[in-house]
Amino acid sequence: MKEMSRRKGMIKMNNARTNRKKFREGIVISDKMDKSVVVRVERKFAHPLYKKIIKKYKKFMAHDESNSAREGDLVMIMETRPLSKKKCWTLSKIVRRAKGEQGESPNVI
Repeated sequence: MKEMSRRKGMIKMNNARTNRKKFREGIVISDKMDKSVVVRVERKFAHPLYKKIIKKYKKFMAHDESNSAREGDLVMIMETRPLSKKKCWTLSKIVRRAKGEQGESPNVI
């Protein structure tokens, strides 16, 4: 059973802290920085009154240690400690590569 102690009017729980990291799946929209990517995450929800499904997008800056993610890739990012002013996420895995990535030769004129 959890122990509870009252301190300065607040209830404090003396149990192990759970580290539940958040995961998001999104598309890389920029890979121009060194060891960093910008990921656009889509969120769908129903409007509270009209019940229409609405799409909202949010951009997250994520750390990519190996510079392996490219623009258009579908990636999984994981929440982490703050790495810089804007980076609090790290690249977990690349779910799917962008179309046309493999076997594409540069245009030679």
